[in-house]
Amino acid sequence: MKIIDVMTPNIETVTADQTARDAARFMLRAEAGSIPVCDGDRVIGMITDRDIAVRGVAEGRGPETPVRDLMSDGIICAHEDDDVQEVAQRMSDEQVRRLPVLDSNERLVGIVSLGDLARDTGGEAAHEALEGVSQPGGAHEQ
Repeated sequence: MKIIDVMTPNIETVTADQTARDAARFMLRAEAGSIPVCDGDRVIGMITDRDIAVRGVAEGRGPETPVRDLMSDGIICAHEDDDVQEVAQRMSDEQVRRLPVLDSNERLVGIVSLGDLARDTGGEAAHEALEGVSQPGGAHEQ
């Protein structure tokens, strides 16, 4: 099975110029802990609730802080034709709960989460991915 078969398409994104408040509002509405940061349809980073709460607050940054100042770059991504088990293993190895999914032109087409893996693979791939992120606070919230 390919990631395109289990990913969540049509996801919201933020730009690097938007504020931490904008990103947090999206996360609240979507009940998600992270959101891709894009320049057009190209992923340039991810921002997580942890980036905002820990990095932002710890450094005394307010809600108007640009996303670029808090986001993580060098993001690990999946490609739409990647095998589900391989992606699950990558998620475990990298200790992440979500991966942006790119097409063959490196454009964002969706996101895959542990929930997607659990729902659409009977839990096998999610269990594999969870091996690396099972401890609360021990995983990157990408």
